[in-house]
Amino acid sequence: MGEVLSGKVLANNLKEDIKNYTKFLKEQGKAAPCLLSIQVGEDPGSEYYISNQQKVSESLGIKFIKKSYGEGIKEDDLLKDIDSANKNPEIHGIIIQLPLPKEININKVLSSISPEKDVDGQSDINISRLYKGEEAFVPCTAESILRLIKSVKDNLQGLRAVVIGRSTIVGKPAANLLLQENATVTICHSKTVNLKEICREADVLVSAIGKPKFIDKEYIKPGAIVIDVGTSSHEGKITGDVDFDSAMEVAAFVTPVPGGVGAVTTSILLDNVCKVYRKYAD
Repeated sequence: MGEVLSGKVLANNLKEDIKNYTKFLKEQGKAAPCLLSIQVGEDPGSEYYISNQQKVSESLGIKFIKKSYGEGIKEDDLLKDIDSANKNPEIHGIIIQLPLPKEININKVLSSISPEKDVDGQSDINISRLYKGEEAFVPCTAESILRLIKSVKDNLQGLRAVVIGRSTIVGKPAANLLLQENATVTICHSKTVNLKEICREADVLVSAIGKPKFIDKEYIKPGAIVIDVGTSSHEGKITGDVDFDSAMEVAAFVTPVPGGVGAVTTSILLDNVCKVYRKYAD
């Protein structure tokens, strides 16, 4: 029987550090770090994430600003507002909630964020820095995945890692971070042949495909670390890609949903906001 790899311990440690920092700033009479979250349209998933970001931000003493736009907003108007936020010294982090309407160029919008305020690591410059192994803001979900893995297995050198999903937000950056830890990485996707057989070779299995309970014990190598990034709505509940009970029969560790990757991701995002604040303060 495997162990639950909860994100709560990692998240709580980060939250405690953030809370202590914002408390210190308040005692010094200084303004709080500030996160701007931008949403276009009314995607339910985005609403869920923004609500959580706001709740956690305010509980930790971070100022949270939400800007919502209708789907009809022109791309140029959105870019002007982002540029204004880039120049505003009172805003320390900017995140764009995805998805965006099809009429808007996602890459152009994400890369319009100043790399110094791009706390979710989505701009071209930060992505380039990541792939070149330079200091950068890394997509928070990918960073959360790595931290969870390393909390139970510090040395990943030589391990076989399989990442299911090739998005620029999760799959590709997670694979790159694992490569930097000297794991041997395979990226799988919807066109992959023999997916089950490939997954069963993985010492570390990361699933980010958005198919509820798709991964069961038949996909898992005995003793593997299983990281579930999925957050689908299934029977009225947020459900992961992994059939948790089935996976626990063979894996060494399995992250729950909720309470796994997502719990750490928001904390990393807000920690990044504080990092930007420190640079401005210096």
